[in-house]
Parts: sequence; structure tokens; C-alpha cells
Amino acid sequence: MATVLVVEDDEYVRSAIIQELSRRRHAVRSAGRALDALREISQNPPDAVILDLGLPDLDGAEALKMVRSVSSVPVIVATARDDEAEIVRLLQAGADDYLVKPFSGDHLNARLDAVLRRARSATPPAVLRVGTLAVDVNRREATLEGSPLTLTRREFDLLAYLTARADRVVSRKELLTEVWQQSYGDDQTIDVHLSWLRRKLGESASAPRYLHTVRGVGVMLTTPT
Repeated sequence: MATVLVVEDDEYVRSAIIQELSRRRHAVRSAGRALDALREISQNPPDAVILDLGLPDLDGAEALKMVRSVSSVPVIVATARDDEAEIVRLLQAGADDYLVKPFSGDHLNARLDAVLRRARSATPPAVLRVGTLAVDVNRREATLEGSPLTLTRREFDLLAYLTARADRVVSRKELLTEVWQQSYGDDQTIDVHLSWLRRKLGESASAPRYLHTVRGVGVMLTTPT
């Protein structure tokens, strides 16, 4: 059983999807607007999202981008646009799978089961630890030597991403793509956030403990020596 958020503005379609998923013993929540869905994902993270593209308040592709800025929850896009270029664009924007309307209940459940299997097999430990640094991914909390760190959403995402890849150099391009969900941008944005993060970890670029810059390559989080 999984908790699934259905984001669909058509009441008839939404009701049919909810009924089908409930029949398979999933716990189902729903939203008819993109902003309501984003609030739900942030406050009560589901195990998967089924996202319709034709929402009244926000284009579905834009909604997908906003979801990816706050969560890595598996997203299945439901679209009436049977266009290969559009589907490729959505997958590249962060969708885990797609369904072309109309679709059957069996097709929906097969796709949902597949993304849930992939997500569960790729799930990192709930609490990541490097030295005295602990990052609780599910609670979105971090502590250093047992004391809580006050982090912005982006600072937490950056710290969690680097902690999950401890002792590996991560390029700025990778950070921009995976943490900022952007294909291009200014390295200065990353450097500023790294500077703020260092300050909260009690270090600096000239005297690093956890965050080490590898000149010309990227940054690496490692256990202090």
C-alpha cells in the first residue's frame, strides 16, 4: 500500500482514479489545483503523485518544475497530448513516467507499481551521517554535534545532496541540475549557498572541515580529520 496524491481538476476523472487506487488498497489524497498540490506535497509528502497537465491555475509542466524544487517524490504525468517531443520534455523536466489519456485502471496500476519499486530500491537511509553531522531526509532536519542547524530549504537540499554523496567530488553543473533543477545558471549562486552553509557548519572556505572545494572540479563533503 502506498500514499498517492492525485492532482486532477476534472471531478469525474479524479473520482475514477481515486476509486481505482482505493480498490488496490492505496491511501489516496487529491487536489484539483497545482498550488494545493504543492502545499500538500510540502506538508504531507506522499509516496507518489499522479499529475494532470491541464490544471486551471498553473500549466502542468510548470507545476512539475515546482514539485521538483521541493521534493523527489515519484511523479506520473497524465496527459492527453500524445506527442513524443512533449513527453520527452516532461521526462527530462523530472517526470518519472507518463500516461496518455484515456488509460485503463490496469495500465495506471502497472505504471504506479513500477515507479514505486524504483523509488524504494533507490531510497537512501532516512538519516545520513558524516562525522557528527546528521541529516534526516524525511523530517528535513539536520544536526551538528547534536545541535539543530537552522537551514533554508535550498541549504537543506544542498547539504542533503552532498551528504548522500560523501567523499565524492560533486561538480557545480551536477548541483545546478540536481539541486536547483536548472540546466544552466550562474556558479555564483552555488558559491553563495555554499558560503552560507559553511558558516552554519562552523567553517570557512579557507579553513574547511566538512565542505572542501576541489578547484576547477567542484565540492566534496567529507568527515573532518
